[in-house]
Amino acid sequence: MQHDTSSIQTFWNTAAAEFDAEADHGLRDPATRAAWARRLASWAPSTPGDALDAGCGTGSLSLLLAELGHRVTGVDLAPAMVRLAEAKLSAAGLPGRFLAGDAGRPPLGDESFDVVLARHVVWTLPDPAAALRDWTGRLRAGGTLILVEGRWAAGPVTPYVDGAGRLPWDGGVRAADLVDAVRPLVTELRVEDLSGEPELWGRAVDDERYALVATV
Repeated sequence: MQHDTSSIQTFWNTAAAEFDAEADHGLRDPATRAAWARRLASWAPSTPGDALDAGCGTGSLSLLLAELGHRVTGVDLAPAMVRLAEAKLSAAGLPGRFLAGDAGRPPLGDESFDVVLARHVVWTLPDPAAALRDWTGRLRAGGTLILVEGRWAAGPVTPYVDGAGRLPWDGGVRAADLVDAVRPLVTELRVEDLSGEPELWGRAVDDERYALVATV
């Protein structure tokens, strides 16, 4: 199925201005920010390395990775998101490289990383299997893949962008399905339930939310 990338890009460019108003996007509340900082510190390698934030949005998690000492590269389809991410790290006095491009096929040549992070990105991709192959293929030996995902639709859903085409995981992806897709590409993985941690989301949630953390 063909997907209208320009429509998807326009959707996220338009969303950029208000994106950080969501508690788990902007991390403006100290408790929410601290909750994500703790989680990222527990998932990412303790030794600072090169980190790719695929679908970085406005760079809130890129900033947390940079604060942990990682050298961050962020990629997002929406140039408006990229500009906000650049500004966010610049305001914090931290280095970061941000590029506009397809998160599922980052325009990074054969660059490799110690960490690849994607939060609420896999479900938005027209070809998530190809993206997972790309990301795991970029990881150095012993590298860490961090996928924060969820399933927030109980049944069939319509595409989130009008005219862009139906996506394989519209409405989110269940942990079991993501595990099945990732397991052949990695040596170890674990899933951590995040549904019962309202501080991460700024509210209580009753849908499936989790992190899949894997090593290659």
